[in-house]
Amino acid sequence: MTTWGSATEDRDEVMLPMHSETVGRPMEILLVEDSLFYARFTIEALKKGGIQHRLTLIFDGLEAMEFLHREGKFANAPRPDLILLDLKLPKKNGLEVLDELRSDYELQSIPVVVMTSSESLGDMQECERLGVESYITKPVDLQKFLAVVKELKTCWRDDLLLPAID
Repeated sequence: MTTWGSATEDRDEVMLPMHSETVGRPMEILLVEDSLFYARFTIEALKKGGIQHRLTLIFDGLEAMEFLHREGKFANAPRPDLILLDLKLPKKNGLEVLDELRSDYELQSIPVVVMTSSESLGDMQECERLGVESYITKPVDLQKFLAVVKELKTCWRDDLLLPAID
């Protein structure tokens, strides 16, 4: 297991190993989630769905932006092909992360799937305004989540080789 940087508080940002049957390069997924329960659910769902990937887990919005801007300990971080983003994050909430992401020319094209417990119409409208690919409320339905990730193949750049999905 590869760990990016040092522990923040008592948690690490963890990059999980890629699967061996990848066609082309593995999909890089950035999961920004402060709940270990939902992080584990997401990781297991991606495994069960047969989605070939490498995943980096970040626990707060401030470090997510440092990772995306490749600052400090994240200087050599991979550019994600997909961001799975919670809205209720410590240090910088998910809407702030999303707004900053969409305002940055180099980052604005990265597809974002919001996975949140918020059923607020205002949050949904703001996410729609900021161009998220999908808004999924927790508890997350496994089949819906996998369908969204598989459907996102059409959103990626033409030069990106996507993994095979069964």
